[in-house]
Amino acid sequence: MSNVKEVMTDSCSTLTLLDNVYEAAVLMKQQDIGFVPIVDQGRVVGVVTDRDIVIRGVAEKHPNSAHIRDVMTEHIISVRSNMSVDEAAEVMAEHQVRRLPVIDDGQLVGVVSLGDLAVRRPLADEAGQALSEISESPYTH
Repeated sequence: MSNVKEVMTDSCSTLTLLDNVYEAAVLMKQQDIGFVPIVDQGRVVGVVTDRDIVIRGVAEKHPNSAHIRDVMTEHIISVRSNMSVDEAAEVMAEHQVRRLPVIDDGQLVGVVSLGDLAVRRPLADEAGQALSEISESPYTH
């Protein structure tokens, strides 16, 4: 059985609490990504998604110079690199998310996405069905 380490992206972009919404948006555009972990002294303290920027930044009228803390999600759902891809898929399905930071011993070691799990390994029926439901949901971030 494959584990998360085999399918995750291990060279991921990050931001810090000193960054702002504009810098997050520019990074996402440059890297063609929609999810960025926020780190403070090597520890993940939040994540920001393109959806967070739109909903919490633009729709709530925070200016582009707003601190990243104003729009980031602080409740972090993560996985470990030694978890099976099926376990990671179950975590995504349970929390209705498409991307997760991979954290070992408190340190960010990568990011795993729905696409990483679905494309690189045939999933067990249960996890595959759950992921299919996430992909079809218009409200998933």
